[in-house]
Amino acid sequence: QLQLVESGGGLVQPGGSLRLSCAASGFTLDYYAIGWFRQAPGKEREGVSCTSRSGGNTMYADSVKGRFTISRDNAKGTVYLQMNSLKPEDTAVYYCAAEPVKNRCPLPPYEYDYWGQGTQVTVSS
Repeated sequence: QLQLVESGGGLVQPGGSLRLSCAASGFTLDYYAIGWFRQAPGKEREGVSCTSRSGGNTMYADSVKGRFTISRDNAKGTVYLQMNSLKPEDTAVYYCAAEPVKNRCPLPPYEYDYWGQGTQVTVSS
């Protein structure tokens, strides 16, 4: 059974950093693009970043470019999202998702079928 589990969320001050992890089980991570998404209260879920199967292609939302970095370790079955220079507007529940697409990683949430339960990130002083 395909399962994704996010971890690493928490409370951080503006300007701080967090590293989120997305641990995959029940499937071979190598065959899946992985995306990170977030949803703030009262807002739609939005794509934050994604990585293709091999990690050769990555994408970032304009709002996080230069601050967030996605990476993956297929051998460990884990994808990471390093978040630096965090802002209050980054506050949201962060989700990872998987989709078996080749050579690209889509950013729209509707393109992903397999989702984790999410981890809360709160940026506040």
